Amino acid sequence: MVIQIDSREKARAITKIVETFDRCGIKHPVSKLMVGDYMNYDNPRLIIDRKQNLSELCNNVCQDHERFRKELIRAQENDIKMIFLVEHGKGIERLEDVIWWENPRRWKRYKSPETGKWEEVETKAMTGETLYKILCTQERKYGCKFLFCEKKDTGKEIIRILSGDAHD
Repeated sequence: MVIQIDSREKARAITKIVETFDRCGIKHPVSKLMVGDYMNYDNPRLIIDRKQNLSELCNNVCQDHERFRKELIRAQENDIKMIFLVEHGKGIERLEDVIWWENPRRWKRYKSPETGKWEEVETKAMTGETLYKILCTQERKYGCKFLFCEKKDTGKEIIRILSGDAHD
């Protein structure tokens, strides 16, 4: 198996992934991919886009919505199945678990001018329930898939998915 790694992946962020590839005897050339971050040469129609956590994914579907949507459309137009592998861990094992995600940006601490004490106020940051609905819509609309793993298992999961062991 040969897995191409997108050249925009930060070397420091993928050290453990590359170590897993090396341990498994998988060649991993680095060059720019049209979409996503990882591709098996044997099946260039299946691409994995790695996300650090749900906060990064949330940022992609909110602030970077247009860029993210264009990437999904580009994949769809080229008959590429995009799989987003989210390294979240902490109880997020499948898409339905996203409903219970607590966005770290949801609460903001500030010092009350009246009391001088620290207080927490709710912000308008996205809830897990809203993010879940958006991700379900994207799966339906663009044919992509959102999978989840622990950071320590990312390399192993990339190999499993790209070798065809992850079916709908």
